[in-house]
Amino acid sequence: MTDAEPLSPSASTFKQNFDLVTPEFEEDPKLLWGSVPVPPFVSDKVVTWVEENFPHQPPPAVEFRGQNVLKKIENVRMIDRYNSKNPTVGVLYLTATHLIFVDPDANKETWVLYMHIANVEKLPLSTTGSPLLIRCKTFLSITFVIPKERECHDVYTTLTKLYQPVNIKNLYCFQYTTAAKELPKAAGWDYFKLEHEFKRMRVPNDQWSVCALNQNYELCDTYPQQLYVPAEANTQILLGSSRFRSKGRLPALTYLHSNKASICRCSQPLSGFSARCLEDEQMLETVRKTNPNCNFMYVVDTRPRINAMANRAAGKGYENEANYENIKFQFLGIENIHTMRASLQKVIECCEQKSPTMSGFLSALESSGWLKHIRSILDTSCFIANAVDKGISVVVHCSDGWDRTAQVCSLAALMLDPYYRTIKGFQALIEKDWLAFGHKFSDRCGHIQNDPKEVSPVFTQLLECTWQLMQQRNDAFEFNERFLLILHDHVMSCQYGTFVGNCEKDRLDLRLAEKTFSLWGYMSNHLNEYINPLYRPEMDETIKPNLAPQNIKFWRGMYSRFESGIHPREPLEDLLIASKDHCTSLEDHVQHLTKRINSFKNMLSKSAKRLQGGSAALQSRYNADTRGPIEVNDNRYNYDRKLSELSAADDDHPLKTSDFSFSNLSISEYNNEVEKVNDDINSVAVEWKSLRSVVNCPTCSIPFDQITKKNHCWKCGEVFCSRCIDKTLALPGHESGNPVPVCRQCFRVVQQVSP
Repeated sequence: MTDAEPLSPSASTFKQNFDLVTPEFEEDPKLLWGSVPVPPFVSDKVVTWVEENFPHQPPPAVEFRGQNVLKKIENVRMIDRYNSKNPTVGVLYLTATHLIFVDPDANKETWVLYMHIANVEKLPLSTTGSPLLIRCKTFLSITFVIPKERECHDVYTTLTKLYQPVNIKNLYCFQYTTAAKELPKAAGWDYFKLEHEFKRMRVPNDQWSVCALNQNYELCDTYPQQLYVPAEANTQILLGSSRFRSKGRLPALTYLHSNKASICRCSQPLSGFSARCLEDEQMLETVRKTNPNCNFMYVVDTRPRINAMANRAAGKGYENEANYENIKFQFLGIENIHTMRASLQKVIECCEQKSPTMSGFLSALESSGWLKHIRSILDTSCFIANAVDKGISVVVHCSDGWDRTAQVCSLAALMLDPYYRTIKGFQALIEKDWLAFGHKFSDRCGHIQNDPKEVSPVFTQLLECTWQLMQQRNDAFEFNERFLLILHDHVMSCQYGTFVGNCEKDRLDLRLAEKTFSLWGYMSNHLNEYINPLYRPEMDETIKPNLAPQNIKFWRGMYSRFESGIHPREPLEDLLIASKDHCTSLEDHVQHLTKRINSFKNMLSKSAKRLQGGSAALQSRYNADTRGPIEVNDNRYNYDRKLSELSAADDDHPLKTSDFSFSNLSISEYNNEVEKVNDDINSVAVEWKSLRSVVNCPTCSIPFDQITKKNHCWKCGEVFCSRCIDKTLALPGHESGNPVPVCRQCFRVVQQVSP
């Protein structure tokens, strides 16, 4: 189930795949009207006669919220494991991209994107029907009981063919479309350039230069085209080091600190038990010399020592300190992808206990070893960050340098550089250390049918480690938990092409920037949802987390987010953001009204001066002609008398001009301004409805749960779901003129009133 807008590509693009699901008949069966199978004993003449005399009228296409429905099943039960005695009964729709369950009584919809499905399992038949268990990569576990076994089998067969395509070009991102005005296809693809990120770190410089040997991915096809290496490293050293490293992944710069200490990344050397490479030894020495402030550097192997030693039997292994000068070697013990995959599976089983007890849950969580693995990743990252902070350069590798190496290099940079703790900076960090340097997203996330042993939650662990840091230093991060969850879900969804492929070369070959949308473009339109209200930009020091066991927490918001009854009704961050937005709206409104009041004062002052000038001219004229009676000091009396005198005067009276009249002064001149002020006042909601008091969206009536974000309309103050408050505009009552969120009805009202 996704938090984004409904996903609605054309079903025609999936028709060929879906046709494979239809029941099988004999080879080349006879078809009536081109679609209805005919038994073999019916002759071709009969088929032709029926088609000529009874033209086939295709049934009207069934749609649900703009999606073509491929199959509709009624009286389906959805079982909640916390409320198995009272299952929800509704309608199940299969579309080209989603499995949708609609509960008409509660007016609730459950959307499951096919690409989010991890596995589908048919359970034993029950008295109420055939159960189908669906587990998702977003940690949603859901069971549907379908009345007829044949229909259940059809759904099962359909899902198994659609949730994991064979060909990468059949992924969802290649069919996904959206409104051009809402999100142009090019938006987001140009947000990040590797050379700009290194320029921000003041590279190239005297110590570091750009390597041109990988422009055609000839040096290493899983590295980016632009590599930054020591300026002293010549072509011979670079080629020799690349040949001596697994997959050709030679040491390359990934982060340069302000004190000239650096983090370089690579893969394990092909050292075996005794092999050595002079070029590789020279390469590491040139890396060390880039930091004149220290006469040694660390080489960190993120693997357990026993794993690295086992790799020596395969001709790989680790650096021999006797052959490499001025290095200190460290093993830091992060387990491999297979251990992590098994550990996460145990976490899922722990969260799926039907009747969890305190001891049962804690013992299951402990036996999974998941939190221990998270701590080991953070511990290794802290070691690297502390070394760099002290002015010591570090070279990091694991086996191939694209899993554990990516984790610890990016987390160390996150601790060291406050820029990476902003929304834009965190996206740049992912682009640099994960996308450019070749983390195998498609293999690790199971985007297509491949070896299941290649699947592992490597990127999920990065997001959790970031969340663990946020728990200790929430004021140091610009983004919130929702930002991490959206990232996780869309890495798995393949709705956007950003994370498709295993390396930069794959993404260029697939022409993803031309054919798909970018996740960064989508997220740039929803930045207000990801802001941490407690963020303090001035907190720019290095983060030094406390990794005591009691400080490593279970991430309920990720692994148990779909479980009802265990989350707060409103996250604290949402309440703070709503309060902040309300104050911002009122302050902007006050500024506008203050300006209006000042303009009224000026208008009244000018009108008074004009009135005084006209009265003075009238008085002087009458004094010259006659000696009138003494003026009575009564404003009302004088006003009535002079108004009657002015009415009886000649047309050439100085106050009887086309540009001045008492009637215009008192009515016409002010009425328009008064109406404008009233419109301005009514265009901004002074009172906002409390989030806690809203149970359903007033437009679509969808009930709010712990996942759905509640959004205020700044004009009427009501609370809506994200689907129903997708408009922004500048309100007349705001002085800033900044576009703000409004509901669809208020959007139409303001558009009609605005000139």
